[in-house]
Amino acid sequence: MKAVLYVCHGSRVRKGREEAYHFIEQTKPFVDVPIQETCFLELAEPTIAQGVASCVEQGADEIIVFPFLLLAAGHAKKDIPHELKKVKGQFPAVTFYYAQPIGVHEALIDILIERMEETGESIEPDDSVLIVGRGSSDTQTLADFVSIRNLFRLKTNLTDVNISYLAAASPRFTDEVKRLSEEAASKLWVLPYLLFTGMLSHSMKKEIKALPMAESVVLTKCLGYHPAIRQIIHQRIQEAEQLEEGFLSFRSISI
Repeated sequence: MKAVLYVCHGSRVRKGREEAYHFIEQTKPFVDVPIQETCFLELAEPTIAQGVASCVEQGADEIIVFPFLLLAAGHAKKDIPHELKKVKGQFPAVTFYYAQPIGVHEALIDILIERMEETGESIEPDDSVLIVGRGSSDTQTLADFVSIRNLFRLKTNLTDVNISYLAAASPRFTDEVKRLSEEAASKLWVLPYLLFTGMLSHSMKKEIKALPMAESVVLTKCLGYHPAIRQIIHQRIQEAEQLEEGFLSFRSISI
């Protein structure tokens, strides 16, 4: 019997964990797999090991593992496969398939624009935009974020579109939001390229509130639940189901 195990990042913030869990619950009815479980990589339970065990207890002998992450950073390439390798040894009869994360997708750019529009603020041609990512030392992840910025520019025709990171990469959010709030010709839009509320989004609010020009900064909601993301998740799971071999892999990385 087949199962899907959704691996979320995890958060110390209860609301962030709940948002991730509820997102998956709303996604499950659209995925035609009999067993579906949710777990967390860190900071919350159930753990990956507990999630796999739950799938097996329900009769799963094939498990599609979906890393519920925006981009293919270290968590998707190393941390989750590392945990799965440890768990796989406990269940040698189970076949595992490792799906791709959400990745760069035009639909997520549309969600960013939707988050801007729902603030009720007008979007002017001379507005500045700062797209904010979690951050990573992975070069491919940083290249993906540049692609996201370029897609956003193309879809909005806005020219002053910038990127920054909350950790592990530069330019840092604290530096860029200060610079742009002082230099922006009109208003500054801050767009969190994050799935859910968490410690990082809380820190962004505090940084913006402390700015001398805070009144000219518009902070949108995180990406959050959206049917378009649900559809991408479904697509990634279907892609993993079509793998010819039952191994866990991520591009050139295998466990």
